[in-house]
Amino acid sequence: MKERLQQSISAETPEMVPVLSKEEIQKKIVSLARQISADYQNDRLLLIAVLKGAFIFLSDLVRQLTIPVEIDFIQLSSYGQSDSSCGDIRFCSDISSDIKGKNIIVVEDIIDTGLTITKLVAHLKSLGPKNVRVCVLIDKYERREIAFKADYICHTVKNGFLVGYGLDYAENYRNLPAIYDLKS
Repeated sequence: MKERLQQSISAETPEMVPVLSKEEIQKKIVSLARQISADYQNDRLLLIAVLKGAFIFLSDLVRQLTIPVEIDFIQLSSYGQSDSSCGDIRFCSDISSDIKGKNIIVVEDIIDTGLTITKLVAHLKSLGPKNVRVCVLIDKYERREIAFKADYICHTVKNGFLVGYGLDYAENYRNLPAIYDLKS
């Protein structure tokens, strides 16, 4: 597997420092799924994944849940082709579900500055759900501008520019099976 990963990373690629292996990610997802399943064992749940980064995380998470769930997607943009948020959060596509009175968990790949998730949660709350919680793959504090605490956290890091397992840099590296700190 290491050989296959090395083949997918070319000589021109910046250095990548391992942060979470595929196995570590899966163990953390199983634990999160148990917690979410217990919290919603007697209630209906709608998961809203933030595209594009959270699609791999959502896929693995939903297969570990032991409760019935509905799934929807939303797409926002704040990075574009850069490695830092421009602060201008755009809704590229909204959810298609009526969420009024429903339990919602937003499934996000990473919380960095807190700007995007804060705007998204406010938007969803304005649609009248029973509650809105957040499940995040990576909670990163390096550039946090708005205090935000996710309800379900897979892994916390202090800093770095992370790629792999859905996380990207300029639409690259999402396909890597683990998470890496991209060093320039």
